[in-house]
Amino acid sequence: EVQLVESGGGLVQTGGSLRLSCTTSGVSFGDSALGWYRQAPGKGREGISCISNRHDFTYYKDSVKGRFTISSDNAESTVYLQMNSLKPEDTAVYYCAVVDCFVDYVLPLDLWGQGTQVTVSS
Repeated sequence: EVQLVESGGGLVQTGGSLRLSCTTSGVSFGDSALGWYRQAPGKGREGISCISNRHDFTYYKDSVKGRFTISSDNAESTVYLQMNSLKPEDTAVYYCAVVDCFVDYVLPLDLWGQGTQVTVSS
């Protein structure tokens, strides 16, 4: 059984930082691509970043490029999202997912974590 468990969300002020973690089980981690999506209140879910562990490349949506960094730890089967210079518009529920990761976009494969809330106060 595939399980994705996110952690690390919380409340932070504008300009602050958070690091999200997604611990996986049941995933062939070294051969997989993992991604981060977010869903703000009243909006659809958007893919913001992904990492291909097999092919060693990453993707970032323009709105987070230069502020967010995705990384993975194969030994821990965990993917991280370091979020710096946070803005109120980053407020959303953040989800980890198994994805198809491409250099310029990401597609979910319908395997999701439960989400973690990130709130950025102004």
